This record gives sequence, C-alpha cells and structure tokens, in this order.
Amino acid sequence: MFKLNENYLKLPGSYLFSTIGKKVNAYSAAHPDKKIIRLGIGDVTQPLAPAIIEALHSAVDEMGHAETFHGYAPDLGYEFLRDAIAENDYRARGCDISPDEIFVSDGAKCDSSNIQEIFGLDNRIAVCDPVYPVYVDSNVMAGRTGTYDKNTETWSDVIYMPCTAANGFAPELPKETPDLIYLCFPNNPTGATVTKAQLQEWVDYANRVGAVIIYDAAYEAYISDADVPHSIYECQGAQTCAIELRSFSKNAGFTGVRLGFTVIPKELKCGDVMLHSLWARRHGTKYNGAPYIVQRAGEAVYSEAGKEQLKQQVAYYMKNASYIYNGLKEAGFTVSGGVNAPYIWLKTPGNMTSWEFFDTLLENVNVVGTPGSGFGPSGEGYFRLTAFGSYENTVEAVDRIKTLKL
Repeated sequence: MFKLNENYLKLPGSYLFSTIGKKVNAYSAAHPDKKIIRLGIGDVTQPLAPAIIEALHSAVDEMGHAETFHGYAPDLGYEFLRDAIAENDYRARGCDISPDEIFVSDGAKCDSSNIQEIFGLDNRIAVCDPVYPVYVDSNVMAGRTGTYDKNTETWSDVIYMPCTAANGFAPELPKETPDLIYLCFPNNPTGATVTKAQLQEWVDYANRVGAVIIYDAAYEAYISDADVPHSIYECQGAQTCAIELRSFSKNAGFTGVRLGFTVIPKELKCGDVMLHSLWARRHGTKYNGAPYIVQRAGEAVYSEAGKEQLKQQVAYYMKNASYIYNGLKEAGFTVSGGVNAPYIWLKTPGNMTSWEFFDTLLENVNVVGTPGSGFGPSGEGYFRLTAFGSYENTVEAVDRIKTLKL
C-alpha cells in the first residue's frame, strides 16, 4: 500500500493566508451588505504599467507567427532578461553577478520553498521570528525541523532569531550555529531593514561558520534610505555564502503574471561542488521556465519607460504606507515599518492577542489585516497591514480604525 509523506501531517493548521481567507469569506457571506477593505495579503492593486502592457501585447503577436513563435524557454531563462537583470539589478550597484548566475522562475515564493531541496536533511535552519511562513513550512515538509511544540509554537530543530522592538525588529547573530540562514530585508512582515554594515556582519558570520544565507530581497524596490542595501551582493564576500531571491510581484505588479529569479554565484561551493550546478540540475529537471510572453514583460521593467512608470507605482504604495503609519500613530498605536517597506507593523492594543485584534477589526470596522502570531511566536501581540490597497480604500480603512474605542 502507498505511504504518505508524514511530514505534511506535522504542519499545524492550514497556511496562514488560507485561514484568513476562510474567516473573511465566512464573515462576508453572513454580512453581504458590508464593504470589507483588505489590507492583509500583500497583493498589489494597481494595473500593470503601460510599458509592460505594450511588451505583453508585442510578445503575444510574436507567438501568432511561425517565424517568431517561442516554445520551451531555456533552462536559466531567456538571455535578454538575464542580461537586463544582471546589468540593472547588480552591475549598476557594483555587484559582480553574471547573467549565467541568474535563474528565471515564476516567483520568489516557489524558489524560497524549493531552494531547500539542494541541501541535506541534517542541515539546521535559522529563521527570523516573526518570519514569512513559507521558509519554515517548506522545511517541515522536507523533514528538517524536528517536532512541533504547540505551547511555544516552535519546532525543536529550528533556530529562532527573535525580532522584537528591543532590537529594532532585526535579528541578532544566533547563539547556536546554523547551516542555512533565512533573511528577508526589507522584512516581511515587520517592514524592518538593516544597514549595509549590519548585513556585512551576517555575511562575515556565514563565511566564518560555513553557513549559507538565503536572502529574500523581494521588497528592495521600496528602499529609499541610502545606507540600506538593495542586494546582499553589495557586501564583500557574499558571493561565497549567499543565495538571493527576487520577485517581480511587488516592484512591477506581477502577482497575477508570475515572474521572479534566484541568483546563485558560482563561487558558492560545498567542498568542490558548486551549488549553482545543483540548482541548475534541479531547475532543468523540474521546471519548464516562465513563459516567453512573461519574460518579455519582465524585460520591459528595465526599459527607461518601465523604470519611470514603476517608480511612480512604488511611490503610490509608499504614500499609502505613510498614511497608515501616521494615521495609526496619531490614533495612539505603536507602529513601525512603512518607510523602506510596504508593510506596517503595529502593536495590538491592550492585552489583545493578534487573532482577537483581527476579529475586532473585521467585525467592528470591516478591515482585514494579518495577525502577527501567524508569522511566529514573537509576532504575538502584533499585527501587519499592507500598503498595497488603493489610496481611497487605505484612507477609509485607517479612518475606520481610528473610530475604534480601545
């Protein structure tokens, strides 16, 4: 008889955003007259930029003619896109990343989950707490996290790096030595960032102990401060210890189009084995590539028109972030984030738990956010709001929250 991967049975509950969706749908069905404003999931709301739409239309037209039709994409992705990424995201910032170290995919979520496959099951992972749930859950599915403690909501074999108000929601170097370190800056969910000097400490540490940093830079487009790095490869020595994940979802609105990439430098090795080679083998075996049409749209992100249009789009969302941050602060909430990131991290009022505050917002003012406890035990007592709604809905949501008697 067939057998299950019993690691899946260890997962507590359902995926965080699936749980939120079920609760919101149930409330909406019971109160069809209520206008619910969703500032929970980090999904964008602005339409694709004109330069991207133009590129999509042009690529679709190409697919209609035999001489310009495209089938399977190359394993790493089309050269025109990888060249644009290498030049604009890396060389322009002084990072020596070549196009053949870039692997194009359908998004950072998949890559952040799949990257653990090239590492042995006896590697110990270290994660920020709170953290994007996929990092931990994918390692649970693989069988790398040990046993789950319901009381502490932690896994026995995971090294947790608390990110609290006391340390500015940025992790400190772990006391136990990990093999794989997951970092995300600007951070999801807290919106925290680190300076180049702080990130250099992590790179130096990883090289010293022989660890690999899996660096999620999905929100780098929202960075405005000069001393906050856009890529870990801005740090000296990162190419021997770091893998970087990128997404087109938040910088270009590709949440429904799907495009991302992972960078694995050829200098990153385990003994004589390049991790680049392992990921290339996995990529070629399990993935047929992002569509040609979508990759042409990605190329348009780096055009002069695309850059200018997306700069305006990012500014639109950051205007939302500023309104949320300032509005909640005026209302007496303790808030952080919202400066170099599209997320606002707030302390729940009184002694409310994260889920109690979720229910309060949904039922009393019909606003949806994300309970901090869903991101890990250190997220309890906190709440995340996103700046990805329309400006009008964002203003209305904050004004509704201000009416709460807490």
